[in-house]
Amino acid sequence: QVQLVESGGGLVQPGGSLRLSCAASGSIFSIYAMGWYRQAPGKQRELVATISSGGSTTYLASVKGRLTISRDNAKSTVYLQMNSMKPEDTAVYYCNALYLRYDYWGQGTQVTVSS
Repeated sequence: QVQLVESGGGLVQPGGSLRLSCAASGSIFSIYAMGWYRQAPGKQRELVATISSGGSTTYLASVKGRLTISRDNAKSTVYLQMNSMKPEDTAVYYCNALYLRYDYWGQGTQVTVSS
């Protein structure tokens, strides 16, 4: 069992930055592939970025160059650095941990990009 707790969301102006954190507990963090998803009102949840246990990353095309996923296995934490933010980044952001059939989700953190 893995517990995931996201933090760092909030209101930011267009062009601004935020860093989301997802702290994990309850299992061996380093074996999990970690991901950030987001869900905007009225839209389906979409995968934003992933980072494998080995550190390989993937990104949604629309966020490449602006968002960066990273992990600190010593702190059992995954991060999402968001720069040059746009109104279309507004969503609830969810952290996910995946290992074989084990699939865990955080409760989500709201990110709003607005002037």
